[in-house]
Amino acid sequence: MGLLTAVLVGGSAAGAVVAAPLVLTGAGFTAAGIAAGSIAAKMMSAAAIANGGGVAAGSLVAGLQAAGAAGLSGAATAAVGSTGAAVGWLAAIII
Repeated sequence: MGLLTAVLVGGSAAGAVVAAPLVLTGAGFTAAGIAAGSIAAKMMSAAAIANGGGVAAGSLVAGLQAAGAAGLSGAATAAVGSTGAAVGWLAAIII
């Protein structure tokens, strides 16, 4: 593995882990709940309409809200970091 590849893989993995909570909050999945008028609110509304009035436990919206409220679990952090590393590796191949 070359130096450029190592830097891109490591930087992308770290950047993804740091950015994930910021992206969740920016989308409206906050510690205080789903922010009014946000992308999260629109997702919650669509999920509730599709489910007959409620958001199903274990759904994407429920999982994102749990992560926004409590932070990412160890497994979610590993998944985000791995995805970031894969993106960095692909970028190294393209460059």
